[in-house]
Amino acid sequence: MAKEIYANIPEGDLKDKWSNYKAQAKLVSPNNRKKMEIIVVGTGLAGASAAASLAEMGYQIKAFCFQDSARRAHSVAAQGGVNAMKNYQNDGDSVYRMFYDTLKGGDFRSREANTYRLAECSASLIDQAVAQGVPFGREYSGYLKNRSFGGVQVSRTFYARGQTGQQLLLGSYQALMRQKENGKVSMYTRHEMLELVVVDGKAKGIIARNLDTGKIERHGAHAVVLATGGFGKIYYLSTLAMGCNASAIWRAHKKGSWMANPSWTQIHPTSLPQSGPYQSKLTLMSESLRNDGRIWVPKAQDDQRPPHEIPEEERDYYLERKYPSFGNLAPRDIASRAAKEQIDAGKGVGALKNAVYLDFKDAIKECGKETIAERYGNLFSMYEKITGINAYKEPMKISPSAHFSMGGLWVDYDLMTNIPGLFAIGEANFSDHGANRLGANSLLQACVDGYYIAPYTLQNYLSDQIQVAKTDVSTEEFYQAEKQALQQLEEFVSCKGNKTSEEFHRELGKILYDKCGLSRSDEGLQEAIKKIQQLREEFKENLLVPGDVEDINSELEKAGRVSDYMELAELMCLDALTREESCGAHFRKEFQTEDGEALRNDEKFSFTSAWEWSGNPQNPILNKEPLTFEFVQPTQRSYK
Repeated sequence: MAKEIYANIPEGDLKDKWSNYKAQAKLVSPNNRKKMEIIVVGTGLAGASAAASLAEMGYQIKAFCFQDSARRAHSVAAQGGVNAMKNYQNDGDSVYRMFYDTLKGGDFRSREANTYRLAECSASLIDQAVAQGVPFGREYSGYLKNRSFGGVQVSRTFYARGQTGQQLLLGSYQALMRQKENGKVSMYTRHEMLELVVVDGKAKGIIARNLDTGKIERHGAHAVVLATGGFGKIYYLSTLAMGCNASAIWRAHKKGSWMANPSWTQIHPTSLPQSGPYQSKLTLMSESLRNDGRIWVPKAQDDQRPPHEIPEEERDYYLERKYPSFGNLAPRDIASRAAKEQIDAGKGVGALKNAVYLDFKDAIKECGKETIAERYGNLFSMYEKITGINAYKEPMKISPSAHFSMGGLWVDYDLMTNIPGLFAIGEANFSDHGANRLGANSLLQACVDGYYIAPYTLQNYLSDQIQVAKTDVSTEEFYQAEKQALQQLEEFVSCKGNKTSEEFHRELGKILYDKCGLSRSDEGLQEAIKKIQQLREEFKENLLVPGDVEDINSELEKAGRVSDYMELAELMCLDALTREESCGAHFRKEFQTEDGEALRNDEKFSFTSAWEWSGNPQNPILNKEPLTFEFVQPTQRSYK
């Protein structure tokens, strides 16, 4: 039975909500903080910033990551920049404009209060990052540089060439390591969370596997924070690292945490195109390149000429033609669909005809090669290293690719799931982006959640737990969770089939990309659900996992992640099927305007889908959180 949802949004005017919350939030005194333990799973930007901040306050932190170092979290791969409302360019930016851009970019499918808070907290991040030593680009005068990203008409993106994620991660990493040396953080590298432990309705710990020894471990705490990123790797071919997965949030979902809007996944418009069936990942090329690069295809179908032989009058700069107000900086969902339209129309370029051109000829002519190299030099070098093509002389070839998850665990205004004591931050939750994330807001959300929001909201929850003793990991709940985790691992190893989890993952990814990717339809989603169910049954019967449970076993790790993907994939398709509208990245072919744009249905679908696990992946329970707009009136999104 569907449940009524309370997001716990503070009273008051939009601009006062977060200030009111902080003024009224309950606190924990310093002498009590040192008695309390918090588990943080994931040590990317969101996890590392949260763990460092909470440790600085005096809490005892246990931080877990499956990499050999927190520095290898996938946050390191973010390239183009981080948004913040500083208005250094004096071009009309404001907190409200940033809030509205983000809300509109997500097609009015996010909470006003959460989205406004993201914009409100953004300015503080830049000051903190500079203090940490993040080498943002600077003007000759010494002021920080800005550039634009898609879906906005101001310059609010701060950047460190094409390595912004890496530099921000190093800042949070050094803060984390400082607390480790102070004895406030216990690091558990090469550990993977297998189960969430719930005691008396509250999150009280996790079951983790030491990936170097195979040992199953129990860890207890007063609260658990999941900062494990998104699930874009479910498509197999994506911009995400091979290790990225959904297992932590999915195991939490199966323990009762709701999954919100799982079908809202972003296809990034600028990645390197697939060059063959042997590939296991795709390479992101930063959206920042669209500041100076112009995207085009030949006007003629199946044009075999090299780009320099195609004259201007025979080129279609289709984004500039269709969206003159924003041009090549149209939002990602729109730019990706537009590229797919051109490719499907037979105008794709490259060996597989699966790409479009990103051309810097005009920018180099206007600004000079040195200026373009200063802005994007490492990206041009990376492109040449991978493709052998010098992008200063010849256009890049780019193609849409799976990238980011707007969906994730449902959280309230406190970033707490419906399980008390379980928090989800960064890309692991659904809270800020609606149906489409604007570029450079991912790094922002991760940092804001970890540095500025979680320290307040966790303390508000923990203030009622100060009389609670240290969690006992010998209880029946921990025993059953460990037993369940071990049983699944043993089932994988004992299956003795002849098909690896990698092969299953590749098949699953193709089903999803074809039927639940850039465009969806009723018929296609129904077909995908049937295929996923069949593939999941085959996975149970024919999986091959060599080696043992109690040893280093990367194939065993993959099996668990793909098993979770098999269930999540069906929920994604069910979510897309039940939402009979188009909004943001969720584009249903049956629901579009006359000129092919997304057609929302605010009357019936202005809500957040919060799916509840029923014990059967085929029959989840749909709960709905209505989206109430008090301060903004949703309009038909237009970038023309």
